[in-house]
Amino acid sequence: MATTNDLKNGLVLNIDGQLWSVIEFQHVKPGKGPAFVRTKLKNVESGKVVDKTFNAGTKVETASVDKRDMQYLYNDGTNYVFMDVQTFDQIEIAPEQMGTAPDYLLENTNAVVATNEGRVLYVELPLSVELLVQHTDPGLQGDRSSGGTKPATLETGKEIQVPLFLETGEKIKVDTRDGNYLGRVKS
Repeated sequence: MATTNDLKNGLVLNIDGQLWSVIEFQHVKPGKGPAFVRTKLKNVESGKVVDKTFNAGTKVETASVDKRDMQYLYNDGTNYVFMDVQTFDQIEIAPEQMGTAPDYLLENTNAVVATNEGRVLYVELPLSVELLVQHTDPGLQGDRSSGGTKPATLETGKEIQVPLFLETGEKIKVDTRDGNYLGRVKS
C-alpha cells in the first residue's frame, strides 16, 4: 500500500482487480477545498487510458511488477518464446500479450518482459531497432529534392514510410514506439 503522495510515472496500481500504470500525475492544491491528485492511468492489459482523481493522502494499492531482461528466441507457430538472460529459463508469450512488438522483433533481440504474479503483462522493446529494408520501390530521380517518402517493407514484414533515397537491402534504424524511420545504419 502507498498513498497518493507516493505516485510516480511508471508505478503500477491495482484498482478493482485491474492493473493500471501511472502515465502522468499532478498534485493540485486549490485555493478553496482539499488538495487532490489528478492522474492519467493506462490499463496494462488492454491499453485503455483514463483520467482518475484521488483525494490527497488516499491509500492506493500498488502491484508488484517484475521486469526481466529476456532474449527473444523464436516463434513456435502459436507463441513467442523468450529466455531469461540470467537464469536461462524459457517462457512462452501469447501473441495478444505482445502488442506491436512482433513488428520489430528479430531472433536474438533483447527485450524487457514485465510480469505480475507469474502472468506476463507486456513486452518492452528498446526505443530503436536496426532492421533491413526487404523491399522498396526505387525513388525517382526528380523526386529526391522534395524530401518525400515511400513505403518500404522491413525484414519483419512491417511496412513503414522511408525517404525516397533508400534502396532495398539497406539497414535502417526504426523507432519502436511509432514505427518512424530514424536514419541509416553505417556498416
